[in-house]
Amino acid sequence: MSDLDRWVTKAAEELGLDPSEVPVTTVLAVAKDVAHGVVRPGAPVSAYLMGLAVGRGAAPADVADRLSDLANSWPPAAP
Repeated sequence: MSDLDRWVTKAAEELGLDPSEVPVTTVLAVAKDVAHGVVRPGAPVSAYLMGLAVGRGAAPADVADRLSDLANSWPPAAP
């Protein structure tokens, strides 16, 4: 078990969540897309937004796809 796995397990348990329901790979993929395609500080904020949307009933995979699509279509920053 990696440090990340241990952290997710303990953090989820602390919050009363089932660690097996945490889509770690999906969240990390969205964070990567946002960090590389938009702006680095947008990665954790996007993960938070994803959590809010899922908490309100959205499907995690749908939210991830929508955020990744948005990040991947984001115009490059001006030089």
